[in-house]
Amino acid sequence: MTHTPSCRHRRRFLAAGAGALVAGLGGLARPALAAAMPGERTLAFDNLHTGERLRTAYWVQGQYVPDSLAEINHLLRDFRTDQIHAIDPRLLDTLHAITLRVGASRSIQVISGYRSPVTNHLLHERSSQVASHSLHMDGMAADIRIPGCELSQLRDVALSLGAGGVGFYPRSDFVHVDVGRVRRWSGT
Repeated sequence: MTHTPSCRHRRRFLAAGAGALVAGLGGLARPALAAAMPGERTLAFDNLHTGERLRTAYWVQGQYVPDSLAEINHLLRDFRTDQIHAIDPRLLDTLHAITLRVGASRSIQVISGYRSPVTNHLLHERSSQVASHSLHMDGMAADIRIPGCELSQLRDVALSLGAGGVGFYPRSDFVHVDVGRVRRWSGT
């Protein structure tokens, strides 16, 4: 959903309570990448499986915005089981940095966000390219593409951030981005 000016006031009010939420996220309030990106941070998503769209400011006045995080968690849920899981704010900061670097004016197309253990097991059984304990299961990974951005450019920008793992899947038309250890690989 697109937020109107009347929602901005509410978001700013809610931002005051975001510190408590972030403290509960294991001290992720100011990851290194986030510290380099002051001001309001906005992300726009298109979930290719559900058709849902979201544009939201998830960081306002130095704080993560709980309502926006909840909306993102819902949009990036496991569409197969409808299970929702908290998405790691470091992943959001990485996606935001990617959109800034590629100059994306269009939404991030989400192929896969959170995956429940059941879904991940099913996908792992079907393909050796799916890790048995994927970071998708921890809300720390997303498979994405951005319209108008070459897939190889998206991969290169993600790699340049050094924020985690980057998988390149040209035949499947997506880039995997996660906030685990820094590594790279290619798939199909």
